[in-house]
Amino acid sequence: MATPESKVKALVAKSLRELNAYYFFAAANGYGRSGIPDIVCCYKGHFIGIECKAGKNKPTALQERELKLIHEAGGYSLLINEENIDDVRKLLETL
Repeated sequence: MATPESKVKALVAKSLRELNAYYFFAAANGYGRSGIPDIVCCYKGHFIGIECKAGKNKPTALQERELKLIHEAGGYSLLINEENIDDVRKLLETL
């Protein structure tokens, strides 16, 4: 059975596919860095990190740090849930 967060991820991926964006789901394993966003995307040369949450769930301190570092490096970072899912498409359509 799909979790609420996996449903958000699927909706984000659908939007990215429809806009022909390059993206992948970051694998969480012992070799990577903690807090990496759920989805890493490149669209028209722009780097985008997307953290997906469901309901009232909030990002961890490590996730917030990574989103901030992406922004500081000149990329875009989004925190997406069921209520603001359209923000993905809105951002990409402005690029």
